[in-house]
Amino acid sequence: MNVAARLVAAALLAGAHAATAAADEALICFNYACKDTAVVEFDEAELKQVHGQFTDATTPEAEREAVARAVGFLYFFAGQRSPVWRDRGGNYADGEVEGRMDCIDHSTNTTTFLELLERRGWMRFHGVGERVERGRLFSAHWTAQIVERDGGAPFAVDTWFLDPGEPASIFTLGDWLDGAWPEGRSFWLNGR
Repeated sequence: MNVAARLVAAALLAGAHAATAAADEALICFNYACKDTAVVEFDEAELKQVHGQFTDATTPEAEREAVARAVGFLYFFAGQRSPVWRDRGGNYADGEVEGRMDCIDHSTNTTTFLELLERRGWMRFHGVGERVERGRLFSAHWTAQIVERDGGAPFAVDTWFLDPGEPASIFTLGDWLDGAWPEGRSFWLNGR
C-alpha cells in the first residue's frame, strides 16, 4: 500500500474511532438552568453495566424499566466525574452546593443520556422525544421524554425527584402532565 493510501486508511480509522468515542461522552449541565457544564466520558466497563439493564427488555414495559435503571447508572457514573453527585432530589435539599440541579438541568441531562442509549441501539421499542414542560412561571417543571416507536404512547422520564444514581421515574406523559409524582414523594419532600 502506498503512503497516500495508508494516510487515507488511517484517517478513516481515526474518524471511525472518533465516532465511536463520541457515543461514550455526554455533555451534562448543572448549577440550575444549565449555568455550568462538564463533559463526562463513560468507559466500556460502565457502558457494559448500562447495556446489561436491557438484557431482559423484550417488551416496551420492560424496556421502560431498563431505561429508568440505565439513566440512574449514567447519573451515578457522571457523578464520579463531575460535581452532580452533590445534587439531592428536588430543589431545596441540596442548598447552594456546586453540582446542584433543577428540572432544567435534569431534563437536559436525561435527554442527553437517552440519546446515548438510542445511539447505541439499546432502546428497541422507544425513541427519544423532545423535553416537555408542565405548569407555567413559578410552578413550571421540565422532563425528558421517550415515545413508543410506530406511533405509540409518550412517556415522561423524570430524574428530578430523586438523587442522582437512583432510577428515573417514568410516567405516561398524560399522568405526568396532570402532576404525577413518584410514590412516597410530595411537593413538601422535594420542594421546588
